[in-house]
Amino acid sequence: MFLVPVNRNVSDFTRSLERLFDESLGAWGGDNQNAQSAMRSPALDVSETDKSYTVKLDMPGVPKEAVKIAIDGRRINVDAEVRKDKEKKEGERVIYRERSFSRFSRSFTLPEEISQSDSSASMDHGVLTLSLAKRQAKGATHLTVS
Repeated sequence: MFLVPVNRNVSDFTRSLERLFDESLGAWGGDNQNAQSAMRSPALDVSETDKSYTVKLDMPGVPKEAVKIAIDGRRINVDAEVRKDKEKKEGERVIYRERSFSRFSRSFTLPEEISQSDSSASMDHGVLTLSLAKRQAKGATHLTVS
């Protein structure tokens, strides 16, 4: 299997350290746009059969209407943005807010081109499942020498 991750080069440990520094160096005392708009790269599983690939991505809290999937030959891009309304109760002051905005993005390349018309996507309990049909090779053609 040949799978080239494009946006997944940061390890979980590195992401944890970045988040720790983001939280401790400026998120206190108001809205911190960098902490709120941090892009998440969802984990994925890829399996294949002779005719298709199945890709599963963890995207908790993302409604299916927010997911955008682009297929360009062998390259797949999955993006989603979720904005939560700022709930504010009377007499309450928000000290720190991290859950108001989430952005998910993942790009990867598969070994074979994908037929977009024969592919499908579904979302169930925070897991996006892509059924990506492999583009069938056209039969051999003959070229006449003139």
